[in-house]
Amino acid sequence: MSVWNSITGGMDMLMDMFKGFLVGICASAPIGPIAILVVQKSLSKGHKAGFVSGLGASVVDTLYAFIAIFALAFAQKLIEQHQNLILLVGGLVLSVVGVSMAFSNPFRKMKKDGKSRVSTKDFAQAVIMGLSNPMAIFVMFTLFAFFGLAKDAPQTWSVAPILISVSLGSVTYWFSVSWLLSRFAKNFRMRTILWISRITGAIIVIIGIALFGQGLFNVVFRGMPIV
Repeated sequence: MSVWNSITGGMDMLMDMFKGFLVGICASAPIGPIAILVVQKSLSKGHKAGFVSGLGASVVDTLYAFIAIFALAFAQKLIEQHQNLILLVGGLVLSVVGVSMAFSNPFRKMKKDGKSRVSTKDFAQAVIMGLSNPMAIFVMFTLFAFFGLAKDAPQTWSVAPILISVSLGSVTYWFSVSWLLSRFAKNFRMRTILWISRITGAIIVIIGIALFGQGLFNVVFRGMPIV
């Protein structure tokens, strides 16, 4: 009987790991500021830069998955209590990152052989953008609930394989996307890619202003506290 329980327990864990892998892919798939950043990096600087940016997004996704398992109720309460502060600060951060993308030259650091260097800035930008949009954590909560991973998840480190699976799913998604985009970039001229950087930066600025405006509206017109 104990052997059978071990087998069924192992099968359940494998199924949960597969679900976690799908959660990682699904959490990365929505088009948002990070996806726009990865597109811009992949087209202008190549596969490695795009993938490094995707790794930054994967770190944030893994963090949110950790919160979804261990601190679901606490995280929801924290976000509700500080919603306006998060909107204001997150909106400003996104706007600054967007302006930086819009006015920077993506070819400035290219080597003479036409390839570009990968910097920690690519990784850091994605991490900052992910953390500045904590509303994305609700996507993770929803996915965990949809796949049945959060309901009965034990609050112990036995869920580590699920967290690893979420991270692998996210990494796999961004590797595939950045690789495809870098291959597709060969069909673009440098001027076209430069304009893509400008446009994507402007889109991120708009998103940041919208988030900041929502927080400001709540504070000024609805009388809601910042914290």
